Order: sequence, then structure tokens, then C-alpha cells
Amino acid sequence: MKQHRLAAAIALVGLVLAGCDKQASTVELKTPAQKASYGIGLNMGKSLAQEGMDDLDSKAVALGIEDAVGKKEQKLKDDELVEAFAALQKRAEERLTKMSEESASAGKKFLEENGKKAGVVTTASGLQYEIVKKADGAQPKATDVVTVHYEGKLTDGKVFDSSVERGSPIDLPVSGVIPGWVEGLQLMHVGEKIKLYIPSDLAYGAQSPSPMIPANSVLVFDLELLGIKDPASMPAPGAADEEEEETAPATKK
Repeated sequence: MKQHRLAAAIALVGLVLAGCDKQASTVELKTPAQKASYGIGLNMGKSLAQEGMDDLDSKAVALGIEDAVGKKEQKLKDDELVEAFAALQKRAEERLTKMSEESASAGKKFLEENGKKAGVVTTASGLQYEIVKKADGAQPKATDVVTVHYEGKLTDGKVFDSSVERGSPIDLPVSGVIPGWVEGLQLMHVGEKIKLYIPSDLAYGAQSPSPMIPANSVLVFDLELLGIKDPASMPAPGAADEEEEETAPATKK
């Protein structure tokens, strides 16, 4: 995490705070601008928490913005600010490292225990899967595009993404997803439902793709293979594909 990234994040949060009433309970969220402003603050707060910046003093942030906008004399010297940024960054990195290590340890333990369960198969890569509904349809290749329904969870059962909840399956290239999906999809037959238990090194590893998925997380997917499409029949890349990619599961980062 770069210092300028932290500074920019703090500045943006400060702008949001400075534009709000000091009593959050009195803030109205009725107009599009008010709702969007709240959304900016909410997303920024989640991003800061993901970066380990959950101990920021919101009042101090607002004070800094107020002094800057009001062209008042700053209350701290530049060298004090540099030192403070460095200390905050160090604490955040230490917290994130600890969280990452704890997640990796918990994931390893989960897979060890899960692999002992009846019906769970562990492949050479470490991927684990369990057939929920067997079928005899065709099997996709790495070059195919497939239609799937899925629900992604953490090992504690918390759902982070679900095409089932949205009521809309998704088309995606087998080779365009995380390694655990690439392998798992090619094990399936059209019409089958399986449960994938994906080790972090076959998912996102030490990277956190979203605040809902901590670094080094084992991911659990309920996956149904609905069909295989001819890649040549798919529309050329464009705005519609880019929009779909934003909601695609397990895409490579």
C-alpha cells in the first residue's frame, strides 16, 4: 500500500464527512445526490477497513478537510504528518499480515478436515469436490464457454456472490476464471451439480479481490453446469460483455 494511496483515501473520506451533518442520525438520504454521497462513504469505509485502516479518527479527518478548505493554518507540520502516515501504514500492514496468516491457517485446517468426509475427492492440485447431482452430459474443455449457476461462500457459510439469488445464470470462458474453477469445470458433465472447495492458492491467494473475501481464503462454490456453448457463437467483446464481466464469479485478477 502506497502512502499516496492512503492519503487519497483519507482525503476522500474527509470530504464525505465534511459534507455531512455532525450528527449522522439527522442526515437525510432521500435525493440521488444524498444517496450517492452515502454510497461513496460506505464504499470508501469498506475499502479502508480492507486495507486495515479501521482505526482512523473521523473527527480528525473532518478537521483536516475543514482547515484545508477554509485555508486555515495547518495544525501539524509536514514532517509530523509524514511520520504519522508511516506509523499508520505500518500498523495497518501488521494487522493485514496477521489476518492473512490466520486465514491461511484456518483454511488449511478446514481442508484437512473436509478431505476426510465421505464423498469428498481431493485432486493432485489440492482442489476438493463433492458430486451433489450426477449427470452424463458432455464435459467442457479449457477452450469452451459454459453456462453455469453458482453460489460462492466462505468456509463459515457466508455468501459473497450468487447467480442463484440473482435468478440469472452466467456464460463464461472456462480458461478465464480462477484455477480452481478451471479444473473443477472440466471435471463436470452438463447437468451436474457439484460443490467445490478451493484452496487459496487455486483462488486469489494472498490477494483480496473484495472486502467480502479476506486474503488467503478457502472458497466454497455450489456449481451447476447448465450447458456448453460454441465460443464462435458468442458476441464480439463490447460494452455488454464488459458489464457482464463485472459480475462474473471467480474471474482472474
